[in-house]
Amino acid sequence: MSATTPPVENTGQAPSPAAIIDAAFAFQRTFALKAAVECDIFTAIGEGHRTAADIAKARGIAERGARIVCDYLTTIGFLAKDGSSYALAPDAATFLDRRSPAYMGSVLAFLASPQSVQYAQGATDAVRAGGTSDLASMAPENDFWSLFARAMSSFVALPAMLAAQLADLDANAEAKILDIAAGHGEFGFAVGRRYPKARIVAADWAPVLEVARDRAKEAGVSDRFSELPGDAFKTDLGTGYDLVLVPNFLHHFDEACNVKFLQKIASALKPQGQVIIVEFVPNADRVTPPMAARFAFTMLTNTQAGDAYTRTEFDRMLAAAGFDNVEARPLLPTPMTAISAKKKA
Repeated sequence: MSATTPPVENTGQAPSPAAIIDAAFAFQRTFALKAAVECDIFTAIGEGHRTAADIAKARGIAERGARIVCDYLTTIGFLAKDGSSYALAPDAATFLDRRSPAYMGSVLAFLASPQSVQYAQGATDAVRAGGTSDLASMAPENDFWSLFARAMSSFVALPAMLAAQLADLDANAEAKILDIAAGHGEFGFAVGRRYPKARIVAADWAPVLEVARDRAKEAGVSDRFSELPGDAFKTDLGTGYDLVLVPNFLHHFDEACNVKFLQKIASALKPQGQVIIVEFVPNADRVTPPMAARFAFTMLTNTQAGDAYTRTEFDRMLAAAGFDNVEARPLLPTPMTAISAKKKA
């Protein structure tokens, strides 16, 4: 072994290329899952169509296609197979059967969209440059975020409900809530359901707010819902807010930009007003928990300078922007974390 050759840990097992090949073919998992969702195969199995022939007949697809995709899904744990009969694994039964109240198959429309795939395909250039130079996703006319709002509401419904539990408001008094990058509106609606006298101001691009407006009707909060269209960095947010929600937004920008924006939030809040940030927050080692840690790679390929920030980094940004009483709460069993802070007196 040369002086420059790194030591190899002896695990007692012979080296294998299996993990490398599995990673190289990982895109197939994405599109096998997307195909099964779009063909509604999980719901068909949940309804009792268990064989490839029955699934094919129920959904009007080819039997060969049904058999092969179901076998593939079995190998990655979404289905179980007994003879020629398929059954849903617990995760699939909960999240991929359309009849389930926790159904979230819609996320594939965004996560496996052509634009999301295009960003991932630019990974080599992003690694070399430290980010992407493509700013199209931040353009107000880009329908990418309207797609996000429509597709991802089912995924954020639970973390929104859990994050709302951190809201420190008087249930007997009227409250003014600002929901930044509201998108689907789920985070504001969750607070609105918990506090019936709260009024929600949704801030986002005008086309995206059309989604939030429709969702407000479905959530039964239209009478307490108003819109603030435009760029959150440039738009006058107003003042007198009791709570500002900042879900899944700060990861798009660098620390200096986030501090500046959080200072703007502080100016919009009442004295001792509260901010609740929801993000993927990795541990200090930046490799655990895995999903939160991996989100940094999404930001590498999707933004110029965004990141998955650690708790220490959020503490630093919030302190610089004039906040204290910082509290972080993992929104288990989801991969997100809510960070609450109060405007300094």
